[in-house]
Amino acid sequence: MTASSDRPAGPLAGIRILDMTRILAGPTCAQLLGDLGADVIKIERPGVGDDTRAWGPPYLTAADGGDLDESAYYLAVNRNKRSVTVDFSRPEGVALIKRLLKHCDVLAHNLKVGGLEKFGLGYADLKDDFPGLVYCHISGFGETGPYAKRPGYDALAQAMGGIMSLTGSPDGEPTRVGVGISDIMCGMYASTAILAALRHRDKTGQGQNIDLGLLDTTVAWSSNEALNYFTSGDLPKRRGNQHANIVPYQVFPTKDGYFYLAAGNDGQYSRFCEFAGVPELATDPRYATNPKRLVNRDELVAKLEQLTPKKTTQEWIDGLEQRNVPAAPVYNLEQTFNDPQIKHREMKIEMEQPLAKDGKVALLGNPIKLSETPVSYRRPPPTLGQHTDEVLAELLDLSDDDRAKLRDDGLI
Repeated sequence: MTASSDRPAGPLAGIRILDMTRILAGPTCAQLLGDLGADVIKIERPGVGDDTRAWGPPYLTAADGGDLDESAYYLAVNRNKRSVTVDFSRPEGVALIKRLLKHCDVLAHNLKVGGLEKFGLGYADLKDDFPGLVYCHISGFGETGPYAKRPGYDALAQAMGGIMSLTGSPDGEPTRVGVGISDIMCGMYASTAILAALRHRDKTGQGQNIDLGLLDTTVAWSSNEALNYFTSGDLPKRRGNQHANIVPYQVFPTKDGYFYLAAGNDGQYSRFCEFAGVPELATDPRYATNPKRLVNRDELVAKLEQLTPKKTTQEWIDGLEQRNVPAAPVYNLEQTFNDPQIKHREMKIEMEQPLAKDGKVALLGNPIKLSETPVSYRRPPPTLGQHTDEVLAELLDLSDDDRAKLRDDGLI
């Protein structure tokens, strides 16, 4: 899909966000809100910008065949934003930020605890002058508690939040999820919190501070495994691709690859056994019910692993689909983005980027499908400071001469 800049702005049109976040969690939140129509002004350090701009290769290919200063990592979470460079480590830069805040509904940042306070830009510093401001602070461990001042990173949250203890081979080491899932999920929680705070602000006129920690949100989405522990008192174990509470629910080898079988109930398991040519495994009292299959997991899985390589992946998928048994091929990313369902749902998009080779940049689509106010893709990820002049002229009415002086002073 090639995104069009003339699509409707979305349900958050009229909401403006001063985005002082970087890396992944905060930018994920701001991009989602931008997709929903918010005007996101990304504040970056002059000459440096978001750290992830340099987190490559790979980088976006320029029209001349070289590299643009935009890494794939940066491109992933920074569309629908306007980049403005401001040196807010100086009093003049702080004053500029405060002038911009007069035109904003939300300030979001993910500096460490005290990171903005030292510049007079903490929530306590701003709330009286901006009583309707929604202020969202994402940090590693939250603003309170014994670890509040520690720097926080996705991998640390995965380690301490328990998810690494549940991920990986049963006889292997604890394993982090292959993407920065703690960052991404924290960004998702942040977007929900901001929307709730805006709803409260619209009803009461009162803004508020949002305090989110990577560790907290990681613990929160431990979900059924945490409840398994609460309920039984037994520590969940790493099961690789197996499910803690359902059997068979895991990856199995095929003649030419792998597929995931998700037999979520006894009927699905029985139909699987029928197609696999082993109906006796469905009536065997050791495996007839899911509780029995859980008890006898190892011996059953060993039997099934001897059967599944007799068919190709596609033979399993086609046969099980006809019998209404949930199963899926295990794709690499090339296969994922060539799948007709993924294409139909427009999970890969292209946006115009005049500086790039072929004038386009490929990005991930937004999965939200709204019938009346669809998400919109209006701006490709911006180059560093691309919109500084535009925003300062539009919001602060600064003239060419005013902006030239600020630039000469190194403030923008």
